[in-house]
Amino acid sequence: MCAQPASPEASSEGRVVLDATDITRALTRIAHEILERNKGARDLVLLGIPKRGVPLARRIAERISAVEGYAVPVGSLDVTMYRDDLRLRPARTLLPTEIPGHSIDGHTVVLVDDVLFSGRTIRAALDALNDLGRPRAVQLAVLVDRGHRELPIRADFVGKNLPTSLVERVSVRLTGVDDVDAVTIEDAPGGTA
Repeated sequence: MCAQPASPEASSEGRVVLDATDITRALTRIAHEILERNKGARDLVLLGIPKRGVPLARRIAERISAVEGYAVPVGSLDVTMYRDDLRLRPARTLLPTEIPGHSIDGHTVVLVDDVLFSGRTIRAALDALNDLGRPRAVQLAVLVDRGHRELPIRADFVGKNLPTSLVERVSVRLTGVDDVDAVTIEDAPGGTA
């Protein structure tokens, strides 16, 4: 097998597939799609899944607010204790769940996450929502959908569909959490393409 020459977008941290401009465009499109599907912003609540889903939810809410002139409530939903792989993964610090307003009852909740992969995180989020109340509807917005679903879960709003192999890793970095806005693909340790 021949080695591929390094692309100009390759770096020591992986191949950049979305840069800051691409991420801005994708989030603006997602915000408009949310508004179109829901016929406005009333009764919407955006809940980001920590760690990077929370800043993504805030950015989407800012774009919705700029269009609608209405501040969409944004919160966070930690799903750690609802995961089905707790015994398989290292212990993780619990992050706060913050529900804006009084409750999610009767609202349309848009879950926001950075990468949709197996669907297990979203399944955990749905279980967590059941303990918090009864939303009118639940929708899902993700920056990247990389496929490889293990559960019948599909995103309603996707920034970029990014077909990957199982030996690749998708890494999302966001300013405010990381040093830059970028989505990269890298080979997983020990993986071969």
